[in-house]
Amino acid sequence: MKLRDRGTDEGEERIRFTSALLPRWARRTRSLDALLPILYLRGLSMGDFQEALAALLGKEAPNLSPPVIARLRDEWQAEYTRWQRRDLSARHYVYIWADGVYLQARMEPQAECMLVLVGATPEGKKELLGFQVGVRESAQSWRELLVDLKARGLATAPELATGDGALGFWKALEAIFPTTRHQRCWAHKVSNVMNKLPKSVQPTAKQDLREVWQAPDRATAEAAIATFAEKYAAKYEKAVACLVKDRDALLTFYDFPAEHWDHLRTANPIESVFATVRHRTVRTKGALSQDTARLMVFKLVMAAAKTWRRLKGENQLPKVVQGVTFRNGVEVTDTPAQTAA
Repeated sequence: MKLRDRGTDEGEERIRFTSALLPRWARRTRSLDALLPILYLRGLSMGDFQEALAALLGKEAPNLSPPVIARLRDEWQAEYTRWQRRDLSARHYVYIWADGVYLQARMEPQAECMLVLVGATPEGKKELLGFQVGVRESAQSWRELLVDLKARGLATAPELATGDGALGFWKALEAIFPTTRHQRCWAHKVSNVMNKLPKSVQPTAKQDLREVWQAPDRATAEAAIATFAEKYAAKYEKAVACLVKDRDALLTFYDFPAEHWDHLRTANPIESVFATVRHRTVRTKGALSQDTARLMVFKLVMAAAKTWRRLKGENQLPKVVQGVTFRNGVEVTDTPAQTAA
């Protein structure tokens, strides 16, 4: 529906319509910037945008002709190119999260995995650090991504990396940033263990696993793992083996500030973003090229990044950077008696 300024009697001031939703003179909303790549991913051709968005902006929707959409796409490409070439020499990321994300978008089958790295700065802000299309989650694909980041100036290794059990990432990380510690994602681990248990057992087992990753200290978590193993090993050996084999990497977070545990235990900074992206992408006839798929998903992630939650306990991050020791989430301070001993 269109609204015009309301006329008045002669000599009186004209009553102007003012939107409570859009700023004055706005031609395109921020949400529309995110909507355009979503529609493109779904398979909408450039010539169909005018008709598809008519319901939103009216039948005479401006600035949505094929040449304008093509120009927008070129602008997205230029933005992505600048982002990929940005200088990282002044950047430092205390923590990183890694994941290989498989979408339902109409992508070429040989390159359907999005390799994603999110980093946390010393100020507690989360940023998209690395992003590219990879061949599955191979060590070589992850290595190429990490080498590129290092070549552009990312010289300081992150203190901790959180990810799932994909061996490709951990192998590449050890080669490029060998000092970075490993934290396995509890969300992925719980899912993997559940897959090895019958459905009738899963609710109880899931609560037992919660007793592990929600334990207040490492000793309690170790005891909960031992209890889980004793309870399920007789019938469900594979489920227990899946948990126990990554025991150390699952409990690394206890050596970091307790305020950061909620952030470090899972790869949710990536999963939560791509859960939305997955729901907005469907398989259609034909296939997007690697370049187009990467570009469209990049735009969606950058739009979502504006709402990412900052790390709690920002005051603890400088201590982590300085190498302060934490035990069970608490800073370790030596007393004079301990030093003398």
